[in-house]
Formats: sequence, structure tokens, C-alpha cells
Amino acid sequence: MKLRIVNKGIVEYGEALELQKKLLVSRQNEEIPDTLILLEHPPVITKGKRTAEGDILLPEKVLEKQGIGIFEIDRGGEATYHGPGQIVGYLIFNLYEKQRQLKQFVANVEEIFIRLLKNEYGIIADRDLKHRGVWVGNSKITAIGISIHKAVTMHGFAFNVNTNLDHFNWIIPCGITDKGVTSIEKLTGEKEDMAKLKNLTGKYLTEVFGYTEVEVIDE
Repeated sequence: MKLRIVNKGIVEYGEALELQKKLLVSRQNEEIPDTLILLEHPPVITKGKRTAEGDILLPEKVLEKQGIGIFEIDRGGEATYHGPGQIVGYLIFNLYEKQRQLKQFVANVEEIFIRLLKNEYGIIADRDLKHRGVWVGNSKITAIGISIHKAVTMHGFAFNVNTNLDHFNWIIPCGITDKGVTSIEKLTGEKEDMAKLKNLTGKYLTEVFGYTEVEVIDE
């Protein structure tokens, strides 16, 4: 089972979305193996299918004047924020050829960060079956949102490493009003090496999903 990991730097959200769409077709046509894209975005807000009126707390015109992009996309979930210091992973995976069920697929993605945080930082993280993602206590450290097109997934996860958590005040994160957000930097008090964390994310994903061959492309 082969996995391709594409490491990128900071990429505009619209550009990354078009790349996902292109790779999605290639994966559906069996032209490429399962592909993980790891990158960061400039500050941007994305609105999933369940985003409610009022989930974005600042007027969109105010955000746009500050250069904050807003995108309506086809993943599940509500509004979320992406920005520098956050590892965003896009999963272009064939969901069904390996008999993966969607709930198990999401649980596997959560497992990546539960293991990584425990083994590398001694941070105990867990799931909340009502609110998917990875949580440290009452605060989310990894958000997950997936869409499926002809058995191939798009979108993925957002892992807060050195993220500016104040920017989450622009929205009601994932539509949840009684919980917070956190990051590795907040939990450890230290800035983390993003390249190191990208490598660790790829390593733990490979283990959780059981890939036996990995190709890494740095762009």
C-alpha cells in the first residue's frame, strides 16, 4: 500500500483547493496513489456545509478589508480558521478500495494526533464523539472535515502547532460555543519546528493507516 506525501510551505487557500480538485480526479482514475498534502495557509476562514448564520462573528467586509479570505466549501462541519503555524493536511485517499468506513477513517485521522501528542510531548488527547476532532481537555487541537467524491476523500485536518489562537475569536469554531481551542505552543510554552511536526504527522499517519511504501515530495 503506497502513500505519497507532498510537503508545501504557505499556500493560498484557493490555490490549494484547485490542487485538491485536480488530484481528486487523478486518484479517481487510479493515476496516483493515496496522497497527503501538508501545508500552511495565510489567514482564511472556510465554511462547511453546516455553517450557521452568525458563526462568523465579524462582518465579512471587515475581514476582507484585512485580507482574510472566506471560502464556502463542500466538506462536512461548520466554520473553521486556517493560518500560519497550523499544519493543514489534505487527504486525497481512496476510501472504499481498502474497505474503510467513513467513521473509522475519521477515527484513524484522530488517532494520528492522539498518538503523536502522547508519544512526542506527553500530552494526553482524546476524542469527543459528539464533536469530532482531537481534544486536550475541553480544547480542540485538531479539527477534521472530510468530503467524499466517487469514493475518494477531499479536505482533511487542521492541527494547531504555533497557531495564533486569537484568530479563532473571529468565528464560533466548528459551531461549538462551550469549548475552546489550543495548540502545542500553548501547551508547552515553546514555539515548535513546523518541518519537524510535518514529518511527525506523516510518520504517524503512515503507521495508523498501515502504508508499506511512502514517497515524500518537498515542494
